[in-house]
Amino acid sequence: MNKSLLTNVLAFIVVVTGYLLSYDILYAVGLFALSGAITNWLAVHMLFEKVPLLYGSGVIPSRFEEFKVAIRQLMMEQFFTEENIDRFLSDSAGKASTFDLVPVIDQVDLSPAFDNLVSVIETSSFGNMLAMVGGKEALEPMREPFIVKMKETVSDISKSEHFNEILRSQLEQPNVIAEMREKVSSIIEQRLNELTPKLVKEIVQEMIRQHLGWLVVWGGIFGGLIGFIAAVTGNF
Repeated sequence: MNKSLLTNVLAFIVVVTGYLLSYDILYAVGLFALSGAITNWLAVHMLFEKVPLLYGSGVIPSRFEEFKVAIRQLMMEQFFTEENIDRFLSDSAGKASTFDLVPVIDQVDLSPAFDNLVSVIETSSFGNMLAMVGGKEALEPMREPFIVKMKETVSDISKSEHFNEILRSQLEQPNVIAEMREKVSSIIEQRLNELTPKLVKEIVQEMIRQHLGWLVVWGGIFGGLIGFIAAVTGNF
């Protein structure tokens, strides 16, 4: 049982109990508590669902286009600014960041590099000598060792400070950063275009469901308190 339903049920029980016992204070507390809880529950419900004849209900799904625009502006103006991208390239202490390119290098197919090497040998002065020992097929057993060694060498180069300085200097160029922002903006735009009013409602509802439940609880508590004051002061 969620907090909202529990609050409304308890307030209703207090109303019925006060009415049956003819206990005005208890009746007033329950009635005001039920009024506050139901009002807040209806307000929460109206955020996400369209209620007939109640203007302004279903505000979140009906404004989902504005919701998407706000998300995009937040991402681009607060997170992916040129300053933040530039700061990302260096740590807070000012020490240059190191780019880990090893996972990328591991996925690169270096077979064309070996083929080019063989082609260079064939067209060089060693071509005739290579033909005498079986041609390029004689070099085929060297393909895998060559690829492994090349990946190790390129990985070592990518870890060097000099390489990272060159890469960082290129990435920090204004036109590169602007292009990065444009690509990020395009990705965000594409993902946001996949949103539907129903999905927007579910996302927001999931984020704040727990906290909205407390609105109903406190509505019942403050409503009951107001009912108690009204009863003991003779205004009920």
